[in-house]
Amino acid sequence: MPYTLKPDQGITPDSDNINYLSDHIDTGDRWVLNFGPQHPATHTTLRLVLELDGERIARCTPHIGYLHSGFEKLGEHLDYNQYVTIVSRMNYLSPVANDICWHHAVESLFGIDITPRCKVLRTIMAELARIQDHLLCIGAAGLDIGAFTAFLYSFNPRERIYDIMDYISGQRFHPDWTRVGGLMQDLPDEAVFKRMVKSFIHDDLPQALKDVEGLVCRNRIFMDRTQGIGVFTREEAIAWSLSGPIARGSGVRRDLRKDEPYLCYADNWDNEGAEAVKFSVPLAYEGDAYCRFLVRVEEIKQSIGIIDQLIDRIPGGPIDTFADSKMVKPNKKDVYGSIEGLIQHFELIMTNRGWEPPIAESYGANETANGELGYYIVSDGGKVPWRVKTRPPSFINYAVVAKMIEGHLLSDIVAVIGSINVVAAELDR
Repeated sequence: MPYTLKPDQGITPDSDNINYLSDHIDTGDRWVLNFGPQHPATHTTLRLVLELDGERIARCTPHIGYLHSGFEKLGEHLDYNQYVTIVSRMNYLSPVANDICWHHAVESLFGIDITPRCKVLRTIMAELARIQDHLLCIGAAGLDIGAFTAFLYSFNPRERIYDIMDYISGQRFHPDWTRVGGLMQDLPDEAVFKRMVKSFIHDDLPQALKDVEGLVCRNRIFMDRTQGIGVFTREEAIAWSLSGPIARGSGVRRDLRKDEPYLCYADNWDNEGAEAVKFSVPLAYEGDAYCRFLVRVEEIKQSIGIIDQLIDRIPGGPIDTFADSKMVKPNKKDVYGSIEGLIQHFELIMTNRGWEPPIAESYGANETANGELGYYIVSDGGKVPWRVKTRPPSFINYAVVAKMIEGHLLSDIVAVIGSINVVAAELDR
């Protein structure tokens, strides 16, 4: 059972002053340890200042800012298409999910409804991004506590996803794939795309998952290192505004794909009565690192099912909304073949005209791999947003690290951090 601190034990200092550790600590009883940012488990971007009572963690103070890049401020200087190159770098584990979420928020501001073909393609890529993120998380979580082979089994299939990203966008790592009202380009060859995706979800990924589960899910060492570690109750998860696998690992049944459906997760997504894709929301109730691992594994399986439902239902038609909106880049054929298309392209790219957003504010959110990712946009009617603010799941999730690990052993930190999957660029922005 995890070690539980009680107020009458006197381990937690009376003062909440952050300088308490350096100014008032009794070095004869406890000592201060900097965990990270150089530690391999903190990936050179996280720092925890620990007050230790022997090997027990009496107090933890997380520090952030080691990868701060001013991403939100850049949103005030780039237009609604250019900023996609920034958001994809916030979560570099699954960049295309950020692209999709950003333009979901922008299209909510503009009042644009994307085409059925675009909805299906975005949904498929969003689920591939979820798989991409979860594979690295479960692999790194195993690696941090010694399961190196499980890391290799989970990391290798991610290369197939990078191949798909490269095929649709020309870039493996940061596809910058979406545009206002559509996509940067249509599929080069739909048959090739389908073949690549089907091969991945039917052959490569199921075998990799089977190997990982066989190695760690009933492994005594892995279970001892994760069960009862970093426990967060359902009530605590709600109070701390957690979302995604961390909240669902504590029994919180919330998933934006179900609760606030968008894309193909909503009924009538093709405007002809199409039903929403069917999937289950995995839940666990112990709230520990082991549960969070199992939830992510099951979410990968559910994503496979979602992609399988859509891959043979990709509608024809355009990928971009063009006729009813002057805020969407026209098709290249229209640019080269019609004066209207050429003028619209010129106004959007070369002048300050073209973008005509309302003077308003909008918030759009998607259920990404780590939870609710949202963008809050304030528009003054200009070509660029007046203000852009991110609701990053990593920032919310990292806030609970101290509560999760206080009372545990020093060696338990890597298991807790691995189960949270903090992405530093999204955390710091």
